[in-house]
Amino acid sequence: MVENRSVAREDGQQRLDRWFKRHYPGLSHGRLEKLLRKGQIRVDGRRAKASTRLEPGQIVRVPPLGEDSRSGKPPAPTPTLSEAEAAELKARILYQDDWLMAIDKPAGLAVQGGSRQHRHLDAFLDLLQFEKKERPRLVHRLDRDTAGVLLLARTAEAARRLTAIFKGDEALKLYWALVAGQPDPAAGEIDLPLGKYRSRGTEKVGPDVEEARTAISRYALIQKTGKQVTWLALRPLTGRTHQLRVHCNAIGHPILGDGKYGGRQAFPEKPWKPERLMLLAREITLPHPEDGTTLRITAPLPEHFEAAFRTLGFDSDTGYALKAAGTLGL
Repeated sequence: MVENRSVAREDGQQRLDRWFKRHYPGLSHGRLEKLLRKGQIRVDGRRAKASTRLEPGQIVRVPPLGEDSRSGKPPAPTPTLSEAEAAELKARILYQDDWLMAIDKPAGLAVQGGSRQHRHLDAFLDLLQFEKKERPRLVHRLDRDTAGVLLLARTAEAARRLTAIFKGDEALKLYWALVAGQPDPAAGEIDLPLGKYRSRGTEKVGPDVEEARTAISRYALIQKTGKQVTWLALRPLTGRTHQLRVHCNAIGHPILGDGKYGGRQAFPEKPWKPERLMLLAREITLPHPEDGTTLRITAPLPEHFEAAFRTLGFDSDTGYALKAAGTLGL
C-alpha cells in the first residue's frame, strides 16, 4: 500500500536518502535509487533525487516496500552536548536577527552527519532555536576542518531567500589560508573543473573526472615568510566540495595541514609545522534576505591561526589583507 508521509519538523533540511535511512533502515541504497529513477518515490508529487533536501510539511510518496524495509539497524542516537559545550556553542554566535544567524564554526566540527560522523552541528541546532517556533536551517556548508563564518536561516522563508541568494552568486565569500611556498604570480584565477571520485575507499575531489563541473577560484597574496609559507586571500566564485583545497594543491601550493590533498608538502617542519587545516572562512557579504541591505559578517581568528601568525610574524591588523581582498573584487 502506498504511503504519503508528511516530513516532520525535526527532519527538515535532511537529505531524502537519509530520511529513508532513518525511517526505513532495511531499505538498501541501491533499491532506493532504483525506485527514485522509476519515479515511484516522489516529494510533493514531483520526481526527486537521493540528495533532495526536505522541508517540514512536504509529502513523501512511499511505494509498497515490504515489512523488511522497516527493520534493520536502528538509526544512531542523537548526540548531545554538555551544559558547558552548549554554552560555548551559543557564545559563538556572531550575528542574530529575526531572519538569520551567523556562527563562528570551530575547526573539527562537521556541519552535517555522515556514515562515520555522528557528532555534528546539524544535530545541535535545537539549542539555537531560542524564541522561534522553527528550528534553524543550514543554507550553505563548510568542511569539517574549516573554521569560520557559517550562516543559518531562522525561518523557512529566510531559508528560501538565502538559498536563492547563494544560488544567484550574490553572497561574496572571503577565505584566509596559509599555503606551502609562494605562488607566482602573486594574484590570479584558477579555472579547473572538479568532480568526485573514490580512492582507496575514500571519496575525494579532483580534476579529470567524469562529470566534472566548472570550478573557479581567485587568490591574492597577503604576506609571506620567505619562500616557505604564504598567507593568501581566497575567493571561490563557485561552490564545489573542497574547491579551495584542491585548487591550491593543483597550482603546487597546498593549504598547510591538508592531509587529504596536500601530502607531505602540507606539513613542513620549518619554520612551523601545522596541526590543523589552515583554512578560515573569514568573511561573508550578502544582501539581507528581508530588505536587501548589505550585511557583512567577519569571523575572528581561531586559536590555531593566532598561534601560527605569532610564529610566522603575520599581522592580521595590517592593511595588506584589505588590499588583497580588493584585488579579489571584495
